[in-house]
Amino acid sequence: MPVSTSSSSSLTALNTLGLKAVARHILYLTEPTQIKQWRADPLYSQTSWLVLGGGSNLVMSEYIDKTVLQVGLQGKKLLREDGGAWYVAAAGGEAWHPFVQWTLAQGWGGLENLSLIPGTVGAAPVQNIGAYGIEIKDVFEQLTAIHLQTGEQRVFTLADCQFAYRDSVFKQAEAGQWVIVEVVFRLAKNHQTKTQYGDIERELLSLNMGNTPTAVAQAVINVRQRKLPDPAQIGNAGSYFKNPIVSPAIHQAVMVAYPNAVAYALEDGQYKFAAGWLIEQAGWKGKRFGPVGMYEKQALVLVNHGEATAADVLALEKAVQADVHAMFGIILEAEPVKW
Repeated sequence: MPVSTSSSSSLTALNTLGLKAVARHILYLTEPTQIKQWRADPLYSQTSWLVLGGGSNLVMSEYIDKTVLQVGLQGKKLLREDGGAWYVAAAGGEAWHPFVQWTLAQGWGGLENLSLIPGTVGAAPVQNIGAYGIEIKDVFEQLTAIHLQTGEQRVFTLADCQFAYRDSVFKQAEAGQWVIVEVVFRLAKNHQTKTQYGDIERELLSLNMGNTPTAVAQAVINVRQRKLPDPAQIGNAGSYFKNPIVSPAIHQAVMVAYPNAVAYALEDGQYKFAAGWLIEQAGWKGKRFGPVGMYEKQALVLVNHGEATAADVLALEKAVQADVHAMFGIILEAEPVKW
């Protein structure tokens, strides 16, 4: 993909929600050294920069008066191994799902529950992506990032990243400061697959393939394909809201009023409610709101029925939040980053 130097560049095809959006400039990063070169160019250095991975967790404004750095860095390899694990490195621009499939093909388990999640390797730690009992933090060794202003290259450890539920230092104190160029994963040799989620257990039984990492990956893929829309068919950003974590008091109040509510106890004594269940009970599953709506097969997914803008998405976000709060007293938090 060529580097764009036009006065405005379309981002519509570069975000999975398919929102109409343009940026002042788009630069396509294929070598880390390009950052220093572009920073020396007045055309780009006089604007602030945003880093774009797969565009799967973003709500883009119609015009972004900034330089967008699209990460296209490629490459993956086994760095080393010891008695306990394989240490696997991947460049920030590698597509996430194909990378997961590659690790499984090598016989390295650990990432199977994260199959079919859209986006790139470099974006995965930013969001601390997770699914079916596994998060990036559970398999993370370190990452290398370059500071967009100073050009400093730094290695971030697990502690440095400050991972939390769908969160990291890259969404908080260091937001917008770094471009992640490489991530190293620690894939344990004594890895035991996690299959405790009902959907996965049932799918494994139907597949009759055992519970190997490859089998679990296929079960996850099958479940996700049934529940989640393909962005190529209908614009979406995957799960739009975080599963809310609440105090025991709020959990008890909701369960008294709604005994069938879907919630899980956490180790710290708090509870996590299934946001999709809350949204569905509030009447939003399959409901349209102008050009956007909540998906008919999974109420947690916000979809673009065509020609939507960020304003449409944010209006629906607020409407869903208001109805869920009015019904349950729970505040939903959106997952996507707002540009």
